[in-house]
Amino acid sequence: MPGTPLITQSDAVLAYDAAQKVVETHKRIRAWLRPGVTLPEIDLFVAKTLDELGSRSCFLGYKVPRSPAFPSHACLSVNECVVHGTAASLARPMREGDVLKIDIGVTYRGWIGDAAWTYVFGEPTPIVRTLLDVGKESLRRGVAALKPGNTLIAFARAVQGYVEAEQGLHLIRGLGGHGYGRRLHEPPFVSNTVPTYAGEWPDAHEICKPGMLLAVEPMIGIGTGQVVQAKGQWPIYTADGSLSAHHEHDVLITESGPKVLSEGLDELDDVIPI
Repeated sequence: MPGTPLITQSDAVLAYDAAQKVVETHKRIRAWLRPGVTLPEIDLFVAKTLDELGSRSCFLGYKVPRSPAFPSHACLSVNECVVHGTAASLARPMREGDVLKIDIGVTYRGWIGDAAWTYVFGEPTPIVRTLLDVGKESLRRGVAALKPGNTLIAFARAVQGYVEAEQGLHLIRGLGGHGYGRRLHEPPFVSNTVPTYAGEWPDAHEICKPGMLLAVEPMIGIGTGQVVQAKGQWPIYTADGSLSAHHEHDVLITESGPKVLSEGLDELDDVIPI
């Protein structure tokens, strides 16, 4: 298994700059979003913003085995669509009550930035407010566990203990975070749940070391952690059709602890006015 790449302090500056391109794009999207916009319009806004910021999408054209090239600049996932929603995955415009996950990946000066946030159109119901708040708090707790010397399973224990044991919601099974750097996906895999059998998560006991870059991303469903996905298609949906949330930060492990490179996302108001 390839080892996890470690970056230098000078590389860390470039990784931070790439992550901040993602944050700035989210800020501009948040200010622009309104009911009535369509996913293609949102994707076009992302593309134009990235171009203005001197960066480009690292999602557009991305390929994994047995899937077509990803066709959009951002992952746009609505309601029961957890992740990997495309600009064509929902035809109708956004309306009150929609829960929209926007995942943005950029290439900037040779480095990747990759972070997602969840927004709701109009004042959320109590369960949706809980879903979004639990997503953000689980991410905060998970990041705090990524201290030098800790193993990656500490992240999963912090996230799963809060989301499922304390809050009664469901982490999505089979999906998780990852290392990154000059490429979108590097080792290790960072699960949001602890393994239930030997070999389920080979990277679980990898030690957090200064210089590790991790994109960590709890994905939560209200009713289930199980998903469905059409063969050869990108979008992944909750198996029961319940609403879902997705929050993701870029994190650098340093000698003094985890540093959130995508800082600023937490400051965004996630409610889009009607």
